[in-house]
Amino acid sequence: MAGLQWELPPELCCRPMAFVALTGLDVVYNAVHRAIWDVFSANRRTDRVPISFKILPGDHEYPKCRTKRTSYEWYIPKGILKTSWMNKHLNEVPALVVVFYELDWDDPQWKEKQSECATKVEIVRSSLQSRNTKVAVVLIQKKTPLPPGEDLVASERAAAICHACDLSGKSLFVLPHTDHLVGYIIRLENAFYEHAQTYYYNEIRRVKSHKEFLNKTTHQLLFVRHQFKIAFFSELKQDTQNALKHYRTAYSLVHELRAHESNMLEIKTLAGFINYKVCRLCFQHNTPLDAISQFRKHIDLCKKKIGSAELAFEHAAWMAKQFQSFGELFDDAIKLGLAAIQTQNPGFYYQQAAYYSQERKRLVLQLSQAGAIYPSSDPMDMPNGGLDYYGQRPWRQGHQSIDPPDLDKERKGILALQLNERGIPHSELIITLLSNAVAQFKKYKCPRMKSHLMVQMGEEYYHAQDYAKALKLLDYVMCDYRTERWCGIQTAILTTALQCAYLMASVKDYIIFCMELLGRASTLKEEQKSRIEQNLMQVLKNKIPDPEPQCDQFSANAGRSLWNQCMGSGGSNEFIIDVQDYIPFIQCKAKFRSPSFHVDEVIRLQVFVRADCPHPVSFTKLAVSLSNQEYNQWCVLETSSQECKTLLPGKTKCYNFSFVAKTTDVGKKIEMTSVEIMLGSGSGRCVFLRWRGAGGDAATTHEFLQSNRSSYCRDPEEDLDWDCLTILQNTMIISRVPKIYVELSHQPPALSNEMYCIHFTVQSLEEAVAKDVKLTAGLKPGQDANLSQTTHVMLDNSKACDDTTPPLLPDILLGNLKPGEKLNRCVYVTCLTTGPRLFLFHIAYSIDVTVDGQQIVCKCQKDETVTIETLVPFEVSASFLSTKFEPLEQIAVDIPFLMLTEVQSSSPWPLLLASSSLQNIGITNTQHHEFQLQDVILQKDECASECFCLRCPPLANNNNAVATGQYLISWRRNTHYSGWVFKLDGTSDSRTRLHPQLGLWYQSSREGLDSLPLWSCPR
Repeated sequence: MAGLQWELPPELCCRPMAFVALTGLDVVYNAVHRAIWDVFSANRRTDRVPISFKILPGDHEYPKCRTKRTSYEWYIPKGILKTSWMNKHLNEVPALVVVFYELDWDDPQWKEKQSECATKVEIVRSSLQSRNTKVAVVLIQKKTPLPPGEDLVASERAAAICHACDLSGKSLFVLPHTDHLVGYIIRLENAFYEHAQTYYYNEIRRVKSHKEFLNKTTHQLLFVRHQFKIAFFSELKQDTQNALKHYRTAYSLVHELRAHESNMLEIKTLAGFINYKVCRLCFQHNTPLDAISQFRKHIDLCKKKIGSAELAFEHAAWMAKQFQSFGELFDDAIKLGLAAIQTQNPGFYYQQAAYYSQERKRLVLQLSQAGAIYPSSDPMDMPNGGLDYYGQRPWRQGHQSIDPPDLDKERKGILALQLNERGIPHSELIITLLSNAVAQFKKYKCPRMKSHLMVQMGEEYYHAQDYAKALKLLDYVMCDYRTERWCGIQTAILTTALQCAYLMASVKDYIIFCMELLGRASTLKEEQKSRIEQNLMQVLKNKIPDPEPQCDQFSANAGRSLWNQCMGSGGSNEFIIDVQDYIPFIQCKAKFRSPSFHVDEVIRLQVFVRADCPHPVSFTKLAVSLSNQEYNQWCVLETSSQECKTLLPGKTKCYNFSFVAKTTDVGKKIEMTSVEIMLGSGSGRCVFLRWRGAGGDAATTHEFLQSNRSSYCRDPEEDLDWDCLTILQNTMIISRVPKIYVELSHQPPALSNEMYCIHFTVQSLEEAVAKDVKLTAGLKPGQDANLSQTTHVMLDNSKACDDTTPPLLPDILLGNLKPGEKLNRCVYVTCLTTGPRLFLFHIAYSIDVTVDGQQIVCKCQKDETVTIETLVPFEVSASFLSTKFEPLEQIAVDIPFLMLTEVQSSSPWPLLLASSSLQNIGITNTQHHEFQLQDVILQKDECASECFCLRCPPLANNNNAVATGQYLISWRRNTHYSGWVFKLDGTSDSRTRLHPQLGLWYQSSREGLDSLPLWSCPR
């Protein structure tokens, strides 16, 4: 009973609904009755009237009705509220009893069945024993009734059965068993609900009528009782506003009662019940602020009503239940749509409930009941199986005086309560409440509150001796406290976790927690750290450590036996601990000496190690693992020198490693994957402390930021100031620096379609022979795709380029270069279009070098780029004139005319026009003269002209257009020859008007000449 007396009764917590009893239904053997009952009871939606139905036999014995009291003059109440009253009106005393009877209006045995129905009704009335419960009759019929007034027989017989059963017309119903059974039953329910409303209204009036007989001197309890009953009947009537009003009145009255130690528990119990009802209705009315205000008022009024000091734990238990109940109400309201916030959510109430449960546990542990024996005559024994009134003591029920009637019974009762309380699983109750609070704070994103309560849960699991769960919870929350640097909290958690690890004989966990408690984040005193370090050394020597001082003797002995079993089991004595997420007593940082190394340089890295424990500590082995495992053999320290492997408290030691990179790793990163320090030896236990990457732990980043904010930091190379040491986890292997000289010489800009010469010179500055020298020359990849189509590169200028000539010449073998040897080459570039181009000259070779006594073959390379602008050499235009030098828009057949060509230089270099000619001409040349542009030199912007006399022959097929042919110019700059072809198309005869329209393009001929076409087209 001690554990259940604080639970709220289910009849208080449920939603009160009108109780209607159904009789006359045989749901086992009658299918029709079963179908009717299923509609009444199954799948009741929220839109149906709130009624609680129950099938009872016709002769069911209902609770007896007490004799009505006519005077309260000498009546002294024994308590406030009987424990059976709410359940009686919810489940035992119906507001309406409905008698079901199968009877059709045209039944041939009407008289007999009418009498039988009346008898059943009379039996029900006699069972109710003068209660005000209404009685109704439902006739189950097979046929659908006619509309009212049309069936005279039905009207007659309905009046007859009402008279026989002493019923009003509103209490007789007909239920046809047809396809519309659900609709008929819903209409029946509404009628039943009206009858129930009337019953509860009359009950409220009956209770109110007693008020005039009461006085406030001797009947204070009755004022509270009657207000509670009125409010409860109002809830059954679904008048929640009126119910809330009377509950508030009852709450005010209960606090007006004279309180003393003998009735304090009863007052608090009823106050808690009424407060629960008020808060529940406030949430139901969507006024959560009123509910919170009422609860705060309730706590303020009751928190100091402790009662007997010997039973102070009961007050803590009651307070815990108040907070828990309100938290559950709050949570239920949220599930129905109420919005909560971070600072006001159910988690705070569950947390307070857990706090008072912890206080309850503390008060119980303070009781001095060593050797106490439970009383032989159990004072908690109740003859009736339960209390008559809520909140009273079993050994003095109904007693309302200030002094207890029997002091010996009172003493035994208090002792029984205390001994029963010792058997309560307090930690289990606390953990449940804390778990509910954690779930709420997690839901509303309150991480620190969640972590704080999880620590308390872990401590409760520890007190409950469930060390595995305690360790799991504490280990989970320690990550947050490490990250945020709550050193004091972290140390307290670690201390509890260390006790759990010892009592479980969990060797690995014990080592981890010892390491952290010895570390720089621990706030323990030096003597405590010394003791822990000694225990750690004992574990490394495969011996049993001493128990923690906080462990009681019984638990310590149990833990020691587990350690003995662990040592005798013959399990593995090697432990690998990833310390990256902890703050251990050994710190480690590693770095490469440079972010990058050339392949012909020795790669150097440093490992810095520091101990924070009170006494020197030695390690057995130090190893660095790299991404390329072939280098790991060069990064291991396994010296026999004890001095080299001994770490002094607060001192930093530096260990250097070096190796030669492989040429296959050029262009790759070499990364430290882990740093490992081995503690212990093979004869005892081996503990491998492993840092992922290049060292550092959970606090390293925070400490480095703090050191950067300081105004002064010592040189890490000189003093090895730990906070200033940085971590460099990876380095890049880059190719050897080439020792060659490359020179490019040319005369920009390049002219379109010419073979542009670029002189390439390479000279070796190496001390050894440069082998397999290769050249890649041409247009640099990654530029506009159109440039690749119009750029041609070659080494031989004796041949003309064509569309198959590539824009880039790869891997041209130049042979070997001795030290100081020079090599010259020419590369010819032809650009068919104008604009800038970027050209690449890539030199690659290999050379033998010696690095740290090792011979390696290095591949070296060097790139040179040059941007060349391409220009048009000259502009060519042509015009048609008459023999009188007048412009022509059209020409006539067989009549001579003149064609005048003009060449204007746009080259910054002097151009030599070697010759000119007309080719593939479709018009007759009237005079076979020599061409005039021969060996003409043009400077920039200078012009040269030439005139031809032509005649158009008769055209076939009435074609009015004729091809004029090509005008071909051979030119050169320096020693490079180029050519242009000027194409003349589309002149017409005299019958067609022509408008010459000139268009230009560049085309490489077989001889390397460029062609410039010209054509005419009609308007």
